[in-house]
Amino acid sequence: MAKYKPYDYSQSIMVPLSLEEQLVPGTLEYAIHHIIEHRFDISCFNDRFSNDDVGRRAINPKILLKIILLGYSRGIVSSRPLERACHENIIFMALACGQTPDHSTIAAFVSSMEKEIGDVFTQVLLVCEEEGLLGGTHFSLDGLKLPSNAAKEWSGTHSDLKKKQVAIENKVAEIMEEHRELDKLQRKSFDSEKERLKKRIKHLEDKAKRIEEFLSENEPKIGARGKEIQSNITDNESAKMATSHGVIQGYNANAMVDEAHQVIVQADAFGNGNDGQLMRPMLEGAKRNLEAIGLGNDFLNEKVISADTGYFSLNNLETCLDENVDAYIPDPHFRKRDPRFAEADRHRRPTDKNSLKRKKRWFTVDDFHFDEKTQKLVCPAGQELYKSGTNFKTTKGYIASSYKAKITACRNCTLRKKCLRSDSSPQRQVRIFHNHISKSLLEKMKQKIDTLKGRKTYSKRLGIVEPVFGNIRSQKRMDRFTLRGKIKVGIQWLFYCIVHNVEKVSNYGRNYTLGTV
Repeated sequence: MAKYKPYDYSQSIMVPLSLEEQLVPGTLEYAIHHIIEHRFDISCFNDRFSNDDVGRRAINPKILLKIILLGYSRGIVSSRPLERACHENIIFMALACGQTPDHSTIAAFVSSMEKEIGDVFTQVLLVCEEEGLLGGTHFSLDGLKLPSNAAKEWSGTHSDLKKKQVAIENKVAEIMEEHRELDKLQRKSFDSEKERLKKRIKHLEDKAKRIEEFLSENEPKIGARGKEIQSNITDNESAKMATSHGVIQGYNANAMVDEAHQVIVQADAFGNGNDGQLMRPMLEGAKRNLEAIGLGNDFLNEKVISADTGYFSLNNLETCLDENVDAYIPDPHFRKRDPRFAEADRHRRPTDKNSLKRKKRWFTVDDFHFDEKTQKLVCPAGQELYKSGTNFKTTKGYIASSYKAKITACRNCTLRKKCLRSDSSPQRQVRIFHNHISKSLLEKMKQKIDTLKGRKTYSKRLGIVEPVFGNIRSQKRMDRFTLRGKIKVGIQWLFYCIVHNVEKVSNYGRNYTLGTV
């Protein structure tokens, strides 16, 4: 019979362990340890402590930073799993040098870093610069919309929320009436049902009270167009945003990335899904960060800034002009003008081609015929339209003429439903554009993107910024924000961007790859 060595899992063993030897050069945890321990100034944290003469010694912020950065790099965001890792995981033990901070200490440290997180980010950015990771010629800007720690079901305008409160109160009244009917029967078999109804009444009353308190303490949110937009009871600084995965209640996490090694030079989170107003705060933040690491306030002058079509707005282009940067921001239809996509349709599958064919719901300007002899515009029903305005200038710099159909001609027209979008519209109006007399910033940007240089420069954007979001979202498992409020969400987003930059130092830093640190 074969003989095997015995083993017993209940036995205890003593292992000689050196914490420093667990941090192997070339790994991310080693880079985190070395940067925070040897190249980091924690004086920015001194003001939060007043235990110079009396009081208990505090856990060093370096230890907490190392724990948090390693946790975020592995997708561990919550403070309780971080605390447990310091007790069980040898790498966390090594970084924490055997200390085991409580989860409440970790959570309070993260959520209270509003003043210090910017300094932490710039210090890591300085290490990136010293390691030669900043190219400084082309920067790309993009945003990542992520869900917040708030349900979109708690969103609505103030009138919508008031209606919801009334509906809940009516439901409470119905349940209370049901409860009274059961009381009249006086049967013990109904006791469990009455207890369930009591709990439901309490739950609904709490919801109604929560809505009432929110409405009394908060003013309606007004959007960029001056109209009320939806508020959210749980996190009123977040917003509903449309994404490729559907509508979410969340934040728009933006990052500006350097071309050379995809180092993030500026990051911020906004409670606004529209990128059309975000160029200014991102450019100003990048200038502050680059100046803080010694590159000067004018470092971005005439540097290339690329962004996707979501940033194509007059406000953003005016910002780029004011900041003297060479912007490449295409309009949403730029690919339709690109000759490289002229025959793209022949490569599509038949099913895709059919899905792209959409029936026109209404008549467009192209369906109206201009008669050169009579100089009149004729509608699809054969009715002539009269001029209501000639050779006037539009806000976009075009010369245009406007035409109107007779009210009597549209009243009983058989094509009315395909011509007028509203039943209340009395007549069809058409505007014909002629020559363009002045080129706005938007038109100039369209022409710039349509050039060979413009298309070539913009095409680099995809390889600069998209892998950064892929790394943070897929590799670091950052798929939602766990904190609430713009300040705390911004801290969490900056932590992830710091982890990304530290990883770049670990992989490409001259001293780290050569093993000279």
